[in-house]
Amino acid sequence: MKIGFTLPQMGPLAHEAGEVARFAREAERLGADSLWVGDRLLAPIEPTVGYAGSDTIPEAFHSILDPFALLAVAAAATETAHIGTNVLNAPWYAPAVLARSLTTIDLISDGRLLPGFGTGWSPEEYRAAGIPMEQRGERLDECLDALEEMWSAGPAQYEGRYWKVPATHVDVKPAQRPRPPVYLAGFAPAALRRVARRADGWLPVCAPGAGGFDPGSINGPMATVRDFAEELGRDPVAIGLVLRVYPVAGASVDQIVQAITRAADEAGVDHAFVEMMNLARTVDESLDMAGEILTAVRG
Repeated sequence: MKIGFTLPQMGPLAHEAGEVARFAREAERLGADSLWVGDRLLAPIEPTVGYAGSDTIPEAFHSILDPFALLAVAAAATETAHIGTNVLNAPWYAPAVLARSLTTIDLISDGRLLPGFGTGWSPEEYRAAGIPMEQRGERLDECLDALEEMWSAGPAQYEGRYWKVPATHVDVKPAQRPRPPVYLAGFAPAALRRVARRADGWLPVCAPGAGGFDPGSINGPMATVRDFAEELGRDPVAIGLVLRVYPVAGASVDQIVQAITRAADEAGVDHAFVEMMNLARTVDESLDMAGEILTAVRG
């Protein structure tokens, strides 16, 4: 089973930006198969919508580093670990800008980028990005269409309702051909249908320490994705997943390991990564925790 960890990006870990390269190198040396970033823009003082069904914003979101910069650092500092995003809020970014950044990172990493996209949930972040939130689903679809065009065609051109790319030469392509594998997040029916229609994989989440692991939270939606894929004429078995293991504050290593092993045994998960922002306050603590988790899972 592939096991990864988030880079030092949010919360107290964000204050050790100079240690990102060391963390990436050491995590890979310990046996990490992947390194990940998220995409937060604000920590609203009076949020219209709180995080994960609450009415508040986690304190960890008060301190955030840029995902693209961290991806580039990790790509340059490592040799084998995949470099992933879970998730980039694609509607915030002009596709031409996004394609340039992700292509660069895929090339620096020699084809190790795993781009995951979603739509986000914060109205305040959408206002700060200058994008109407009610357009997020359509903008995500158009962004994916434009990325496909820029990663495959030459010259490339895209004309959508919200995003446009005038005819252009795009001679630098990602290292991965025909393009990096695209993963999508979300549990709503429309999100699952989008995964089935156009993604290489789905990005579910579990939360050790907030109750026992429920394999149905993965197996049920994944069955829906595969049913949709079959309806659309795609091979349902070809759609994979990467599980985000997001421990609540105070979760133990045993709870995290149990979630990972049960996900493998009861939901067929073959790639999971652990969100570190609630587990450690320093990069050294984060590396110690990563080593404990890897040793416990792999024996």
